[in-house]
Amino acid sequence: MTSTLDTPDYPMTRAAGCPFDPPPALREKQKEGPLTKVRLWDGSTPWLVTRYADQRALLADPRVSADAYQPGYPSPTALVGSGSPISFIMMDDPEHARLRRMVTAPFTIKRVEAMRPAVQKIVDDLIDDLLAGPKPVDLVEAFALPVPSLVICELLGVPYADHDFFQDNSKTIINRDADPEQRAAALGRLAGYLDTLLGEKLASPGDDLLSGLTERVKSGELSQRDAAGIGVLLLIAGHETTANMIALGTLALLEHPDQLALLRDTADQKLVTSAVEELLRYLHITHNGRRRAVLADIEIAGQVIRAGEGLIMANDIGNRDPDAFPDPDRLDLQRDARHHVAFGFGVHQCLGQPLARMELQVVYSTLYRRIPTLRLATDLDQIPFKHDGSVYGVYELPVTW
Repeated sequence: MTSTLDTPDYPMTRAAGCPFDPPPALREKQKEGPLTKVRLWDGSTPWLVTRYADQRALLADPRVSADAYQPGYPSPTALVGSGSPISFIMMDDPEHARLRRMVTAPFTIKRVEAMRPAVQKIVDDLIDDLLAGPKPVDLVEAFALPVPSLVICELLGVPYADHDFFQDNSKTIINRDADPEQRAAALGRLAGYLDTLLGEKLASPGDDLLSGLTERVKSGELSQRDAAGIGVLLLIAGHETTANMIALGTLALLEHPDQLALLRDTADQKLVTSAVEELLRYLHITHNGRRRAVLADIEIAGQVIRAGEGLIMANDIGNRDPDAFPDPDRLDLQRDARHHVAFGFGVHQCLGQPLARMELQVVYSTLYRRIPTLRLATDLDQIPFKHDGSVYGVYELPVTW
């Protein structure tokens, strides 16, 4: 058992000059043992789970709750008010399953694959613009952010012309340093925007996901407020995570030229698929951990975790567990990394993972082939990393060719 004096703060700080690796203190905790106590911003001391097998076991355990209002839930920030949390990701079954089923169909592998030609055109058009424009250029603003924003707007039925509004509010919501009132205000603005859009689609539905939700509202299965909450979740998750993976993945490849060459020079879709999984494992951009509350006593790794205690599954270090991934700190695009936990595990694993995978496959198989001399336009230590966010990445990525 970790003593109070030895309880480290969480999240932990990365080492200078090692932007792709988990914090050294997190690595040390994994070496020491599977479970340890950590201290959060509010003084609470949940259990930190550092090893891959234990994380998967707990994420699949029905005695572990995703409900942010359960006793012991290790919230990353202060919760404002007593209203519903953001949609179904912070609910338990059966309500989680009921709401999730309403939006599952557009994210099936078959439906996502049907979108691949349209995503390829978005990527090619943006690269055309890059090649025709000035150098150097910020790859985040000119490419990494527009790709998934255009895709999720098309899927949801959200006007892309409003992208500055929803991107700015999304940044506030996922910024760990924003105060609760700022975060709540940004969430309220996005919810109000989606609520208005849903009202328009109730009157004049289209062929998009939000219009599909209006049918649930009309039938009484879903309130318009809850439908707006689902829209907020999908809009934020649909562009923030993939945009950061595009930019951070590109930076990681530029820093590993041998691996970049493999990807740039291949016509093998299997290697492209493998590269996406390995980059997801190696970078794992959600670094607040999967957070849960314990509903009933659980024994794991020789330790009894009591009902009412909190759990944090540190998936970034789980994806670097040497028992699951030999030589885990090496980026190896030919590794079989499909069993990583970047998308979580169990009933709450990421709904949009087929879409994210497909977008990344298109980007990683196209960008470096079409711009084979792509390179950084500054030094690595000048890149502004998102150390203050719940989604990790870079604020800017100056590149040239």
